[in-house]
Order: sequence, then structure tokens, then C-alpha cells
Amino acid sequence: MSAMGMYFAEFVGTMILIVFGAGVCMNTSTKDSYAKGSGWIVITAGWGFGVAMAVYATGWVSGAHINPAVTVALAITGAFDWALVPGYIVAQMLGAMAGATLAYLAFKNHMDQEEDAGTKLGVFSTGPAIKDYKWNFVSEAIGTFVLVFGVLGIGNANNLMAPAASPLLVGILVWAIGLSLGGATGYAINPARDLGPRIVHAILPIKGKGHSNWSYAWVPVVAPLVGGTVGALFYNFCLTMWQ
Repeated sequence: MSAMGMYFAEFVGTMILIVFGAGVCMNTSTKDSYAKGSGWIVITAGWGFGVAMAVYATGWVSGAHINPAVTVALAITGAFDWALVPGYIVAQMLGAMAGATLAYLAFKNHMDQEEDAGTKLGVFSTGPAIKDYKWNFVSEAIGTFVLVFGVLGIGNANNLMAPAASPLLVGILVWAIGLSLGGATGYAINPARDLGPRIVHAILPIKGKGHSNWSYAWVPVVAPLVGGTVGALFYNFCLTMWQ
């Protein structure tokens, strides 16, 4: 597979992820949607199944990182070529922006009628339930630590689960992270997932959208990169202990 083919797969996979993810947020939050008020379990399920669909669609092409934190963590541990990292990250960011735009178009009327600026931002990007950047950072780092550690465990060649089940298991992992750890910050656990849609929120002509909360934007970018890297390094350490 050519590098351009892999980059395009990362673009498509991340776009699929965000269509599902931003879509479920808009579906459950915006004015007059039939699903409004469905709650956290529906939101986390939408994100988890979105991950699974993205991995099924593109995993055979690029590995479906669909997350710069995964890409960087794998490169740091020697499991991925550093030369491909910039292209992967650019593709993931552009895919996230495309997915957020598609979700917005699907809910254009509802977004226009929504009166709360916080809701308009929250369906695109994450924010802390309690604003405390150092602990928000810790929450995002731990969530991404669990994500990367879990993904590596699911993908281990010695795992007894059939390879065909791996994308679904990754989706269930993301669902579980949201159910167990997501309420503190909205669990970005993915720099592209947060930054791409936040940029789209900033540039689209959304009626009454307010600000894009750029003062917080560094947390869901930096913390997942740190947490994901630690998760990969810890998994490799575990492998040395289990061999």
C-alpha cells in the first residue's frame, strides 16, 4: 500500500469516526432533535460504535490509528515508521474537520434553532465538567493511557480473540472509557477528535455560536499524546515481564 493510500485511509477513517461522534452529540443535545436528552450512555455508544465502524472500514489499509496519540505512541515505541507520522496526523486532522462539517450539515436546522452557545460548542469539542486544567490534563492522560494499552492488548498476536473481532473490541473499549472515565472532561482521548471539530466550530458561520474556548484547547491535544505514549511504553514493559 502506498503512503498516499494510507494517508487517505486515515482521512476517511477519522471522518467516519467524527460523523458518528459529533453526530451523536448533536442528535442528543440540539433543539427539537427526536433524540434530545437521550443521555450519556447513548453518547458513549455512538462514539464507541463510530470507532468500530472506522476501524472496520480502513484498518486493513492504514491500521486505522484515527488518532495522533496512537500514531505518536506507536512511533515512539518503534512499532510505526516516524516518516509516516506527519502525513498520518495531517490526514487525521483533515478527516476530523470533514467529519465535523458533515455532522453539522446533517443537523443544520437544529443548530440554527439551538439557542445555547455552550451546546453549540459542546457538540463539536470537549470541555471540563469542573475547570481545573491540571486535573483535566490528568483525566485525559489516564483515559488515553487506557485506550492505547487496551488497543495494544486487543491487537496482540497471542490474544485468543479472533482478529475479525478486533475493531468491535476497540469500539467497546472506547465505549467503556466513556462510561467509566469520560464524565470529567468529555474524554477527547484524541487530539484530532477535539482540535479538528473545534477549528470547524471556529470557522463555520454558525448562528450564535459564541467562542471556541481556545484557552482549554491545549489540554485535549497534549494530554492524550502524553497518556498514549505512557500507555504504549507500559504495555511494552508488561510484555517483557510476561515473556
